[in-house]
Amino acid sequence: MIRMGELATSTDPGAVLAAIGLGSCVGLALIDRGAGVAGLAHIMLPADTGGSLQPGKFADTGVPALIERMAARGALRVRLEAVLVGGAQMLGAAGNRLDVGARNEAATRSALTRAGVRIVAAETGGTAGRTVRVHVGRGEVSVKEAGGAVTALWPASPAQMGAAA
Repeated sequence: MIRMGELATSTDPGAVLAAIGLGSCVGLALIDRGAGVAGLAHIMLPADTGGSLQPGKFADTGVPALIERMAARGALRVRLEAVLVGGAQMLGAAGNRLDVGARNEAATRSALTRAGVRIVAAETGGTAGRTVRVHVGRGEVSVKEAGGAVTALWPASPAQMGAAA
């Protein structure tokens, strides 16, 4: 279980990394199938403005920290696949400056772009909370929207792949 502001990696093929109740937070899953490594960060805010000791809390520090931990377990940056879940509008009207979910998603996407990591799937935005699970050994990511069914997000069917970018 990855709580708010935390990040974790695993090489255990039987492990499932999960972030439950993602509202405006973004769950960032990174997978290197070749190395059998997966990671998950539960990002709460776009940027660290105060030198936090909890890098997973922020997109600008969490993305590089998760990549670094993945590399320490044998992952190669060129093989990393990123999946984003969450970033919902949980407070007030969409489009207002308090839309932390949209800001979290944008900051996470920007940090991944700077790091040269491609996003292969995403289920973000909207107004409902979500849960993300990363099945380490299978290199699979599933998502469950509040009140909905669990669906496979990655690897995606050919029809889903066009909507990932």
